[in-house]
Amino acid sequence: MDAIQIRDLELWAHVGVLEQERRDGQWFRLDIQFQLDLSAAAVADDLSTSLDYSLAIQALQRLAREICCLTIEHFSEQVLDRLQELYGPVPIGLRLTKCSAPVPGFDGLVAVERSRGGGTPPTP
Repeated sequence: MDAIQIRDLELWAHVGVLEQERRDGQWFRLDIQFQLDLSAAAVADDLSTSLDYSLAIQALQRLAREICCLTIEHFSEQVLDRLQELYGPVPIGLRLTKCSAPVPGFDGLVAVERSRGGGTPPTP
């Protein structure tokens, strides 16, 4: 199966268990993979036979401005819902990364990987 990937989409969102995370916001990074047959678009050079990824980027930028929640799990659910609203039941894989988790002595990344419709998250 072919795939369209969006990698390293950076979004500022108000998500986190701590009150200051929801109040002040923080950076998140999204990697998305849509699995679909791209052969018709490749042959015909016709966007209507593919998937317009610019619509996904714009929808997720709007979502990031609107959302205020506790968990990245819930944020990821909202991302998947928005993508399915746009494209229907296309297999989607998602990795949502919190770029700076406020855990004392921790300087790494925290991420969730999710999928819908048999999709798989992009490989790092």
